[in-house]
Parts: sequence; C-alpha cells; structure tokens
Amino acid sequence: MMKHDMVGTVMTSDVVRATADTTFREIVHLLDDHRISGLPVVDGSQRVIGVISESDLLAHAAAAEDRQGAHHARWSSLNRKGQDTDPGVMTLTARRLMTRPAVYAYAHESIAQAARIMARHGIERLPVVDEENRLVGIVTRRDLLKVFLRPDAEIRRVVVEDVLDRTCWIPPGTIDVEVHDGVVTVSGQLGQRSEIPPVLRLIQQVDGVVSVVDRLTCRYENHRDDRSKEPPPNLAPDRLRGEERRGVRSQ
Repeated sequence: MMKHDMVGTVMTSDVVRATADTTFREIVHLLDDHRISGLPVVDGSQRVIGVISESDLLAHAAAAEDRQGAHHARWSSLNRKGQDTDPGVMTLTARRLMTRPAVYAYAHESIAQAARIMARHGIERLPVVDEENRLVGIVTRRDLLKVFLRPDAEIRRVVVEDVLDRTCWIPPGTIDVEVHDGVVTVSGQLGQRSEIPPVLRLIQQVDGVVSVVDRLTCRYENHRDDRSKEPPPNLAPDRLRGEERRGVRSQ
C-alpha cells in the first residue's frame, strides 16, 4: 500500500485542554489567552471524554441570563471575567458544559478521513488520539488545507516514485507526468484498459493533488480480446467424441 500523509503529520502536539472539573471561568480564559475557539476535555488517563467550544459556553450563559430577564451573553462580556454573567454559570464545570460523545480522529488516519469527519459534523477543530483514545494532538481545517500547498515538484516525485514505480510496478518512462498548480496530467500507453482506473485513483489520493487529467491509452481494450481468439473450451472434447463415434461406426 502506498503511504499517504496521516493526521499525525499535520496536527499540533501541544494541546490546550481541560478536565471535567475545569470551571466555566477557567475555560473562558484558556480560549481567550490561546486565541482558540474550542478545546478537548480529558480524564485522568488523558482520554478524550468531550469537547467544549465558544458556542457551548455562550449557550449556557444565554440560558442563565434569559432566566434572569437579561440580554443574551456575548463573547466579549465573558472575556471581561464574566462580570455580566450569572455567577452560578461561571462556577459550572466542563462536566456540565462539554459536548459528548467527543468527535475525534486517530493519528494514523488519513488527512482525507479527518476532513470528512470535520465536514460531517460541521466543526473546525478536531482532537487527535492514539489507539487507546489518549489525546496526542489537535488538527484544524487550516492544517488539513496545508497539504494543497505542496510544491508541484514534490507531488510529481510522489506520483512517479510511490504510485507508478513502487505501487503499480509500471516501468519508468511508460507514463509521462506533468504537474501544474496541483493538477496532474498523465499520458502514455498501458497494456490493458482495465489498468487505467486504478492508476488514476491512486494518483488522485496523493496529498496535494487537486485533480487528474487522463490522457492514457492502452494496447488492448481488455483481457477478453485475447481469450476470444482461443477455441471454445469444449470444442476439442466434442470433436474427439465425434471422431470416436465415427470410429465405432466404421468398425
């Protein structure tokens, strides 16, 4: 299998985190001091048990202030040490505030898989865990998009060496590869028509590839062309049986 860039290669390892006992006020300061919009919540073994975002905090603050007949909470007011917010809300802990179950990605998953998780859940930050669900990093949409800044020369090298040579075992020089702004154009001739789609799929999966332009041809349409030239498998036995029958009659 061809190795692709994994989530672990683009994540940030130094993660701002909270525990179940971290208070509302402390969480607000963490988000504000580090200029982030959310953070994971971990247990004593550093396993991710939930996530907290600005939206979670605002929702709780707004609900409390609505009960008091006050205006909806704003992030700017929360950043002023919560002076405009119900003191009862400020003492809430992450255990009550966090969203669970937590949505996360594994460090060994591909960047494409992490992007699909983010899109499916409409989130911008994704905790990254190891095989035991322990927090090892955080990845953002911007981190994932960095793969599309990969230089064209590097993309071409991966396509030629990793895809065509090591994975598909296509002899050097068989396929010409050109890359411009992440668009890969491949031209040349393969043996069978059926060989082309797998090659194109593997190239499309290379990190940084925007699209693939297919200019490949083939010497044969498919394997059936060769088999069609062979005699039907039952022809020889039938002919033999016919000759045997004729021999019996002639005796």
